[in-house]
Amino acid sequence: MLPFEFTRPALLLLIVPIAIVLCVWFVRSLSDFPRQQRIGSLLTRAVLSLLLVLALAGTTWLHQTDQQFVLFVVDQSLSVGESAAAAANEFMKVAEAGKGSDRTAYLPFAATVGTVQDAPVFDVRAPLRQGASPDVIENDASRAVLSAEDRSARDGTNLAAAIEAAAGYMPPGYVPRIVLLTDGNQTSGNVLAAASRSGIPVTTIPLPTGSEPEIQVSEVSVPAEVREGEPFFVDVTVHSNHDDEGLLEVYRGDHKVISETRTLKTGANKFRFQQSIERDRMAAFKVRLSGFRNDTLLDNNADAGLVYAAGKPRVLIIESDPDLIRELAYALEDEGIQVDVRPPQGMPDTLAGLQNYELLMLSNVPATALSQQQMEIARTWVQELGGGFVMLGGEQSFGLGGYYKSTLEEILPVRSDFEKEKEKPSLGMVLVIDRSGSMDGDPLEMAKTAARSAVELLGNRDQVAVLAFDDQTYVISEMQSASNKGKVSDEIARIDSGGGTNMYPAMEMSFEILNSTSAKLKHVIMLTDGVSNAGDFEGMAQQMVSAKMTVSTVALGGAATDLLESIARIGKGRYYLAEDPSQIPQIFAKETVTATKSAIDEQPFIPQVVRATHTLKEIDMEAAPFLLGYVMTRPKPTSEVILATEKGDPLLVWWRYGLGMTAAFTSDAKSRWAAEWLTWPGYGKFWTQVVRQTMRKSDSRGIQVAVSREGRQTMVSVDAVNEVGQFLNSSEVELTVINPQLQRQKLPMKQTAPGRYAADFATQQSGAYNMEIALKQNGQVVYRQSRGLIVGYSDELRIQPTNEKLLQEVASVSAGRFNPPPEKLFERSGERAVRPTPMWPWLLTAAAFLLILDVALRRIDVALHLPVRYFKRRNSATSAN
Repeated sequence: MLPFEFTRPALLLLIVPIAIVLCVWFVRSLSDFPRQQRIGSLLTRAVLSLLLVLALAGTTWLHQTDQQFVLFVVDQSLSVGESAAAAANEFMKVAEAGKGSDRTAYLPFAATVGTVQDAPVFDVRAPLRQGASPDVIENDASRAVLSAEDRSARDGTNLAAAIEAAAGYMPPGYVPRIVLLTDGNQTSGNVLAAASRSGIPVTTIPLPTGSEPEIQVSEVSVPAEVREGEPFFVDVTVHSNHDDEGLLEVYRGDHKVISETRTLKTGANKFRFQQSIERDRMAAFKVRLSGFRNDTLLDNNADAGLVYAAGKPRVLIIESDPDLIRELAYALEDEGIQVDVRPPQGMPDTLAGLQNYELLMLSNVPATALSQQQMEIARTWVQELGGGFVMLGGEQSFGLGGYYKSTLEEILPVRSDFEKEKEKPSLGMVLVIDRSGSMDGDPLEMAKTAARSAVELLGNRDQVAVLAFDDQTYVISEMQSASNKGKVSDEIARIDSGGGTNMYPAMEMSFEILNSTSAKLKHVIMLTDGVSNAGDFEGMAQQMVSAKMTVSTVALGGAATDLLESIARIGKGRYYLAEDPSQIPQIFAKETVTATKSAIDEQPFIPQVVRATHTLKEIDMEAAPFLLGYVMTRPKPTSEVILATEKGDPLLVWWRYGLGMTAAFTSDAKSRWAAEWLTWPGYGKFWTQVVRQTMRKSDSRGIQVAVSREGRQTMVSVDAVNEVGQFLNSSEVELTVINPQLQRQKLPMKQTAPGRYAADFATQQSGAYNMEIALKQNGQVVYRQSRGLIVGYSDELRIQPTNEKLLQEVASVSAGRFNPPPEKLFERSGERAVRPTPMWPWLLTAAAFLLILDVALRRIDVALHLPVRYFKRRNSATSAN
C-alpha cells in the first residue's frame, strides 16, 4: 500500500495534456539556445507541472503515529458536589503533568453537553457553555446559587449524549481516548449503547457523590385506583445519610391529613398511613418534610402520588348564588349523581381540580368572574380529557355574561350574538378609552379588541361612537350606525398610546354626543388605568342620568377605583375591576349586550321538541309546564337543537367538542324562569338524563392501566379484555397527554402482546400530567379511562451512591479502563493511528524554486557564461575533426 492518497485524484489526468503541450512546445520552439539547455528547460517545466498537478490533486502523506488525543468528559450535574470537584481537579492536574507530546481537551456536561475547552476546568459554579454568564451568588450556607437557565442545564446526567459528543469531536490523525469523570448516576440516555457505538476506548473515573447532610422523600407509593370509601395505604420512603428528627406531613389535595414528628435513621426509612377517598374522583397525596436539623437541599423534601377512585359520577355546579340552585343539586343526588355546588370563586384553576368531576355546569356565572386560565383549563378538560360541560341561562349567561368570542363560547354549541328584533329599542353607545402612555402594550391592544367586539354585538339600528383621551380628547369614530362595523373597527385599530390622563373632557364630550342622538337607550362605557386630572365627574354623571343616559366604568390595574365606582353608581351603570388586561374583552361584551336590553325574552313559553332523542325518550315533554324566560342565542352549524322556544330560538342544544360533549340550556333551572318546573315530576328525570348524556363516560370494566416512570420517561400499558375474558386484539388505542403547561400530545399505543398496548412519553417538567386513554373498535370508543401522574423533583437530586458497576460496564464494552491512576493514563497501548499530512505546501515550495530555474533557462544563454577553457577545449575538438 502506497503511503500516499489523493483527495482529488481526477485532477491527475491533467498530466496527459500538459505533457503533450510541453512536447509540442519543445519541437516547435524557435529558440537558438543550445540543445542541452533546451532539454534542461523542458525537464524543469515537466517536473514543475507535475508538482503543481500533485498539489491540485490533494496529495496527502499517510504515516503511522502513536500520539494520543485524550478528551476529558467531566460531569458537572447537580449531584456532583464540591468534594467531587476537588477530586476531579486533582486527577486532571496529575494526568496533565504526564501527558508528554499527547494532546488533551475538556468537555463539561450534565443534562446537556457543554463546550469543548482547551484548559482543564472543573467548577460547579461555572456555566457549561463558554461565553455564558455565570450569574452566581452566594447564599448563607456559602453554596453556589446558579442562574435558572444553568440550573436547568445541570438538572440531569446524560452520559450517552456526552460520549456521543466526545466521539464526534475527535480529530483525525490521533489515537482517540475518552476519559469519563462522573458519579455514574445517569438520569437519561443509554450510556452502554453509546459507548459501544463510539468505537473509542472509554476510561471511566468514578467521582464521589455529595457528602453534605441530606434528607429526601424517595417515594410515595399509592394504588392507581380504589373504590370510593375503600381504605388503602400511602407508603412513604424517606432516605437520609445521617440520623435526624423532624416533621412529616401528608396532604390530600390542599388539606393536611397527617402531621407527625418522626425520627430518621441513616438509610431508608419506611412509613405507612391509612387513607380513604369519599367524594373525590382523583386525589393527590403529597408528603412534605420540614424542621430537620441538617438538610442541604430543600427541593427533594416533597413528593406526591395520585389515586383514582371509582364510584358515583360527580358534577360540579358553579352558581353566582349557590342557594338558588339547591333544587337541581337535590334532584341529581336523588338519581345517584354526586353534586358539589360552589360560587364562582370556587371554579378550579387546575386540570387536577376538574378531573374530580364528570361534568362542569355554569349557572348564571359571568365571564368576568372567571380568569382566562380557568376558561383555558375548562376547554382543555373538555377537548382533550373528555369532560362534559353545560351552561344554563340567566341574566349573566351567554351574551349577557360577556362570553362573546371568549374561550368558553368556542366550546359551546351556541353563539352569544343574535339577530336583534325590530321592536326592541335602539341603543346609542359611546366607548371612551384611555390611550395614555401607561396603556401601551397589552392593555391598549386588549381595549381595542374589546371595542371592536362590542361594535360587532350591536344591531344595525344601534349607533356607536368611539373617543380616546390622554391629556386631550380625540374623536376616533363619529357617532354613526353600527351597521358600519368594518369602518368603525378600522378606526379603532388606529388608536395608539401617549400622553397623560385627563378623563373629564372625554366624559363631557360623550354626554354632548349622546344628547344629540335620537336612540331610545343611551349608554357610555369608560375605561382607564390611571388617576385622572380633577373634574366634576359626579356632577356630570348626575347630569347624564337626568338625560336618561347610563354610565359604566372599567378600572384597569392602578386606576382610581373609588372615583370610577362612584361614577358607575351615580350613573346607574356597572363598575368593573379588571386586574388583568385579558378580562377587558369579556367586560365590554357583557356590558354591550346588557345595555341593549334585548338578549332576554321573558314571555312564558312551552318547550318544543325539535329532534327526538333517547335522552328524552321516557320524559313526557308535552306535559312540561311553562318556562318564564330565556337568553337569546344562535345555534352553531353542526350542533343538535333538541328543544326550542315557540319562537324557534334554541332552548336545549348540544354537540361533541373534541373528546367531550357540551350543552347549552338557555333558560334556567331555578326559581326565576323554571319556577313551575321545580314542582314538575319530570324535573329530576329531565336534568339527570341531560347530565348523563353530556358528562364524561368512563368504563373501566375489562381494561387495566399501569403507569410507571423511569428517569424522565413514563411508560403506560393497557391490558384489555371483553365481557367474556377474551383479549381485545388489533384495537385502536390512543393516549392523550396534557403536560403541566396544558400542552397536548397524542400518542398511538402499539400492541406488544395479546390484549396489551403500550406507549411512552417524556416527562421533563415537574407537575401534574393528565392522561386520557381511548380504546376503539370499528371506529367506536369501547372503553375510556382517565389517569394522572405527578412528577416531583428531578432524579438528579436523589441520594444515590456512585454507580461503579455501570462505570465498569462502560469501560468493558468500549475496551477502556476503569479507574486507572492518573500517572498511567497516557501509557501507550501499542495502537497506532494513520495521520494524513497534506503535501501541497511542500510541493508548491519546490515548484517555486523550479519556476525560478525555468525562468533562468529561458532567459540566459548558458554558453555565453561558460569559462574560456571550455570554449578552447571545444574549438580543439572541432579542429581535430
